Amino acid sequence: MSPAKRRLAFEHVRNTLGRGNVSERRACRVIGQPRSTQRRQRHVPDDEPKLLKRIVDLATEYGRYGYRRVTALLHREGWNVNHRRVERLWRQEGLKVPKRQPKRRRLWLNHGSCIRLRPRRLDHLWSYDFVHDQTSDGRPIRMLTLIDQHTRECLTIDVKRRLNSEDVIDRLTQLFCSRGTPDYIRSDNGAEFTSHKVRGWLQ
Repeated sequence: MSPAKRRLAFEHVRNTLGRGNVSERRACRVIGQPRSTQRRQRHVPDDEPKLLKRIVDLATEYGRYGYRRVTALLHREGWNVNHRRVERLWRQEGLKVPKRQPKRRRLWLNHGSCIRLRPRRLDHLWSYDFVHDQTSDGRPIRMLTLIDQHTRECLTIDVKRRLNSEDVIDRLTQLFCSRGTPDYIRSDNGAEFTSHKVRGWLQ
């Protein structure tokens, strides 16, 4: 156990058996906690309560993110914190990434799950995905489809033998210039949509 957990075990033993019956020296020896460590007062940085609250908020908002992704989000917000400190606070709060839900379910379940955004107006939410098929000679083709979730309008269908992240960026560039940018854009976790190149360009 960590020193912090041994400190809690120390308090539990003395409170349960009675402080008059178990001395500090004996409880520390049994638990394996040095007395100097037990007596040392933990230093809590001034920004830790605010940081801890922000970590919990991000973990709730992004239910599928672990502490490393949350650390990256904190860096974007201007927090000067490394992943080890975030990991310590993450474990301290008992946070964890929830297990994936059955594939047929539309939404994640329980607390900490992502809430599926509902489109409210034109160009509020777009979504894009790849569709696979093959021609009569058996050769595969890919189709990049992009729709407006509110109007269900199909904004584009690109058909090629091969489509990659650069094709996604080219099509988005053309649509953003001709139609404007949506408030949100949704995709699955396909490599073409989650690549650093596409995510960086969207950012």
